[in-house]
Amino acid sequence: MTDKTIKFKLQGDRDSQIKTMLSQVYDALAEKGYNPVSQIVGYILSEDPAYITTHNNARSIIMKIDRYELLQSLIKDYLDVND
Repeated sequence: MTDKTIKFKLQGDRDSQIKTMLSQVYDALAEKGYNPVSQIVGYILSEDPAYITTHNNARSIIMKIDRYELLQSLIKDYLDVND
């Protein structure tokens, strides 16, 4: 009897979810007249949700994403790495 663990990789799905969620946050910030990139960077660096507007539920959306996971996804996408 062998005891092998099967490893499922769903990271691609999660990266896609993160991209969709981040796009929603970006759009909400832009609609309110903020610089979305600066606001999102401020949030990532400080984890202060005040950087993100509550418009269109953007603040609660971004808070559902772990910052470490968000950075991983951003770097993989930027470098076009499939992990």
